[in-house]
Amino acid sequence: MKQKIRCAVFGVGRLGYWHAENLATRIKGAELVTVVASRKESAERVARELGVEKWTTNPKEVFEDPTIDAVVIVTPTKTHADLIIQAAQSKKHIFVDKPLTETLDEAETVIKEIQKNNVYCQVGFMRRFDPAYAEAKRRIENGDIGTPLYFKGVSRDPGSPPEEYIKTSGGIFLDLCIHEYDIARFLIGDEVKTVKAFGDVLVHPFMNKYGDVDQSMTFMTFQNGASCDVEGSRNSTFGYDIRGEVIGTEGSIQIGSIQHHDIKILTPNGSVYDNIPNFPIKFKDSFLFELTDFIECLQKDIRPKVTEIDGKIALEIAEAATRSFNTKETVILN
Repeated sequence: MKQKIRCAVFGVGRLGYWHAENLATRIKGAELVTVVASRKESAERVARELGVEKWTTNPKEVFEDPTIDAVVIVTPTKTHADLIIQAAQSKKHIFVDKPLTETLDEAETVIKEIQKNNVYCQVGFMRRFDPAYAEAKRRIENGDIGTPLYFKGVSRDPGSPPEEYIKTSGGIFLDLCIHEYDIARFLIGDEVKTVKAFGDVLVHPFMNKYGDVDQSMTFMTFQNGASCDVEGSRNSTFGYDIRGEVIGTEGSIQIGSIQHHDIKILTPNGSVYDNIPNFPIKFKDSFLFELTDFIECLQKDIRPKVTEIDGKIALEIAEAATRSFNTKETVILN
């Protein structure tokens, strides 16, 4: 087993910084050797803060460095395909934040390069590594609720990202709901057959000019007869709300909670609890667990648990949902 996996991180925004910090300080099998950012000031600052020797604004420096084993790509979606292809061609393993690429055509291209160059790729669907979702999967496989029949997923953000982000995000189905599409496949254990999506702009009028919505619903059926609904919202003013439920022939499993801490405060005015305030607190451990697992897979020379194929399938569902929303028709997947 390889002692240390030498890594470079592309992108040092919020999530990129968390991944860089985890690689530099928390994952024993990893060594962060380079950070890459489009702005010199950002790359230099993060390298200094994390004690990383090298930083650059030029991705080619990483791809031309034979001592780097793996790259972690946390850049805008439109850049994913090109960076993945260059990484594969330079024989570097790849961790890429969701979605795999911007389009299915790009996904097909990068998958060919990944497989041709015999490198591993993991897509950042961190919910699979969340302890609650992972335990739900174990219980389902153990037969605790019988045969899964229905999945209900809720993904609600406290508000909308800024307009500058929304205009290049790919829309709510690709940017937000794709996590639910992936976890639905994971928990039901089957492939999606049909997709019907709905949505509207209820709070953020600027979304209209980008063909996006701030409230959505996706209904899906699976090849084995199970079905699913996914709510995606940018209007959860009460907090960050991620929950799920799997209904089976012999029971159900409820996953997640809006509560931040497992406490209730009782007063003469009633009972209250503190809500989860934001995205990083909800999945902080999951981001660490998914990247730790990726590094361990590379050390053991085994295929990651969430591959480029999973990334392509989730992207296919998201594209189908977007198409269904635009055409008002049910989309049948191949």
